[in-house]
Amino acid sequence: MPDQFGRVARDLRVSVTDRCNLRCTYCMPAEGLPWLAKPEMLTDEELLRIVGVFVGLGVRQVRLTGGEPLLRRSIVDVVAGIAALEPRPQIAMTTNGVGLERVAGRLADAGLDRVNVSLDTIDAETFTQLTRRDRLTDVEKGMAAAAEAGLTPVKVNAVAMRGVNDEAVADVLAWCLDRGYELRFIEQMPLDAQHAWDRESMVSAEEVRERLSERYTLTPLSSGERGSAPAERFLVDGGPATVGIIASVSEPFCAACDRTRLTADGQVRNCLFSEVETDLRGPLREGASDEELAGLIQGEMWRKKRGHGIGDPGFRQPDRPMSSIGG
Repeated sequence: MPDQFGRVARDLRVSVTDRCNLRCTYCMPAEGLPWLAKPEMLTDEELLRIVGVFVGLGVRQVRLTGGEPLLRRSIVDVVAGIAALEPRPQIAMTTNGVGLERVAGRLADAGLDRVNVSLDTIDAETFTQLTRRDRLTDVEKGMAAAAEAGLTPVKVNAVAMRGVNDEAVADVLAWCLDRGYELRFIEQMPLDAQHAWDRESMVSAEEVRERLSERYTLTPLSSGERGSAPAERFLVDGGPATVGIIASVSEPFCAACDRTRLTADGQVRNCLFSEVETDLRGPLREGASDEELAGLIQGEMWRKKRGHGIGDPGFRQPDRPMSSIGG
């Protein structure tokens, strides 16, 4: 799926639900958000059909996201359905890990290849304050279960926030190194439901590198090894372990972006920060053919902008928060 700047989308992020069982302060208010009604969401059959169209257009990796994807009761069946597609795409999942222990083995058996677990702190008190839930032990058990089930490498996504957990980034890396997990720090982006994001208070990738370098020697891997991946990776103390830093705001990688997104209610978004999206659910339910759906998808990709525009004078934060768009 090419766009007008020569990029080709091969990575599809699929939000399977907008619901979440945590209430992270940088994502949503304590009372949560109005969730999509069930009739608004794609059914399993609809979702699998659309993903099949994307695979036919050249998508080679599908990442299941949310909200919290494990809250979709049929998630194991969804994974199995994607694994049955030809050609079979790589299947990954981004989860908060709370419910992972009970289902990791079944997900692996269904065809899931690996998981990313969102975990911003390893301190129980900070975790509870940040997520408004006392579930750190459940996340730890879920990650261990994922590793045991072969959903490896288990990757950890962490957001450093000033005055919250930024001084402990090296502790998180040490914790991950001890357990064989691959850590990725991600700059906080303007995708919160409260629209309270402030670039001046954002902890930058440079600051994260500086804090990690106080304890570890970081050696950057060659740019050739990065490809279209969002993370710049570093060997830790000479390797083989690595740590990644995703500088979405301060050092954007839009020129190499190969991603597109499908929301839980059947909208295609060519960028996290797009102000518009293309509806597939309506045409699908009205009887559109796969060829017609493919045309709508290709049209959405063709209007993808050169970059996300954060910092530009006219930048507007998307109306949808991250929990609704899908990570």
